[in-house]
Amino acid sequence: MKEEYKRKEEKELINRFEAFIKTGGSDYFDEEAFLQIMGFYQRHGKLKKALKAGMKALEQYPFSTDLSMETADVLVRAEQMDEAIEVLDRVLLLQPNDPELLLQKGSISSMKGAYHEAIECFEMMLDNWEYKDEIYYSIGLAYQGMSQYDLAAANYKKAIEFNMLNESALYELAYCLDLSGELESSLGYYEKFIDQDPFSEYAWYNIGIVYNKLKKYKEAVNAYEFAVAIEDEFSSAYFNLANAQMNLEQFDKALANYQRTFEIEGASSEIYCHIGSAYEKMNQLELGIKYYQKATKLDQMYHEAWFGIGACLALQEKWYESIHFLNKALKLDLENGFYWKTVADAEYKIGNVVAAMDAYIEASEMNPEDSRIWLDWSMVYYDQGEYEQAISVIEAGLDEIPDHSELFYRSVVYFMAAGSYKHAISKLETALMLDYEGHKVLFEFFPDLHTQKALYRIIERYGESNR
Repeated sequence: MKEEYKRKEEKELINRFEAFIKTGGSDYFDEEAFLQIMGFYQRHGKLKKALKAGMKALEQYPFSTDLSMETADVLVRAEQMDEAIEVLDRVLLLQPNDPELLLQKGSISSMKGAYHEAIECFEMMLDNWEYKDEIYYSIGLAYQGMSQYDLAAANYKKAIEFNMLNESALYELAYCLDLSGELESSLGYYEKFIDQDPFSEYAWYNIGIVYNKLKKYKEAVNAYEFAVAIEDEFSSAYFNLANAQMNLEQFDKALANYQRTFEIEGASSEIYCHIGSAYEKMNQLELGIKYYQKATKLDQMYHEAWFGIGACLALQEKWYESIHFLNKALKLDLENGFYWKTVADAEYKIGNVVAAMDAYIEASEMNPEDSRIWLDWSMVYYDQGEYEQAISVIEAGLDEIPDHSELFYRSVVYFMAAGSYKHAISKLETALMLDYEGHKVLFEFFPDLHTQKALYRIIERYGESNR
């Protein structure tokens, strides 16, 4: 009843405002009414009307902090960032140290690439803002935007000193240290927190993040296990622990820790999707599909879950059903090269060669350094006896990944199939130089003993001359 009354009241207010705009009358609206009107229009995606309301509001209340901030927010959503800053600057003349105004101006300046102005705003508000970790994090992002990774890292460290739970600062710090090649050498920085307090779950959690970034998954697991041993309700640590265990192919353990995360945090599309992934890796495909479906029911836009359903169906060789769900994922993330590659493979399985080729082209443009794209794409042509086309694709792959031995070995296969034996031998020599042991893949393509013996003699001769 109360909600119905509120909706009726809001509708009357909007009707009154729209009549006021239409007739140019002299109706009166207080600040709260204008905020309500702008909020209504924003919720319904009517930015032009929200902006008109904001401009009318500022005509009556030119130095209102709340109305200026709300109008600036609308202008940002309308991609009018310079105008948004002008609105904030006007009210900052009277309230130059207002932290909320400075925070908004700094954030907008950072969004438009005016990083120095953003940093100036953030530094001005440090003394008047309770959550200093947020400010140092924002300063770090601005420096990162200018590719000044050392200064960015220094500010992320300050953020962490104020709040060891600032996960965004932790991840960005690891990113900057990784870019500058200092991540491994910075372990001492994280270890000092453990030395200060060996029973700090956050200290163990933080160093786990670094180990994970370094792909030292066993060490990451150990660190996260310390964190959850200290704090049994630490859901983020359980979640990261499960991710590290997935990388170690400890799928049953990962599943248990995803389920523990679920017990603590409750349902979310993300946790359902990860549980589904663990079941998929354990080849319990029906359970995998069940949890991926749970994820899509919570969030129709969660493309990873649609892809997971498609992947499970592909593993069951239900290709038509698989393609349906893979395409759902692809529509939500058209820039995902892995999705394009998976769609291409599935399309080829049902004989849709043209669709497969189109998808391989898209995949190669998104992820040109993924060797599987070039290998599988060229194999489609090889299977159809179009050896020159297979050679063309594999050569394009070598242009992108010039030191990839498997691509060279595959080109040997295609040149031999096309009867270009001189080219095949030249490619074989390069392949052997890059990875001598990799030559075994050739024998899968040539079951004929006579051909195998001829290849073996060339390979042996190369091996003897390079001992």
